[in-house]
Amino acid sequence: MRYYPVFDNLFDDFFTTDSQGTSSVMKTDIVEKDGNYELSIEMPGVKKEDIQMELKDGYLKVTASHNTNKEDKDREGRIIRQERVSGSYSRSFYVGNDVRTEDVKASFDNGELIVTVPKEAPKKIEENKFIPIE
Repeated sequence: MRYYPVFDNLFDDFFTTDSQGTSSVMKTDIVEKDGNYELSIEMPGVKKEDIQMELKDGYLKVTASHNTNKEDKDREGRIIRQERVSGSYSRSFYVGNDVRTEDVKASFDNGELIVTVPKEAPKKIEENKFIPIE
């Protein structure tokens, strides 16, 4: 899934809904792949540095913000057109209480965030601990 944003109506992308009232922002596909879940999340108009992910109490929360400020000025430096678009959105996924931060992998390319979460938390390796005799 690749998302190529349409720039002529970028402002509308943040507020439009489909026939069921679902927002068109952060559409997500989840597939099972190689013993993991792979989440493909569309994030139109968002830069990589504006995305945050948090793992807390078994929930993975993805948050993004978008701020754009464009100005067109005439030859004398007066503003003739100014456009400001801002918005933030988030999405949460239950991934399980045993999943740790280091188990989650993420990459961002061309408006799409790919998050890989293990289907089952890796088993903890117990080290042999010897009990000293006093």
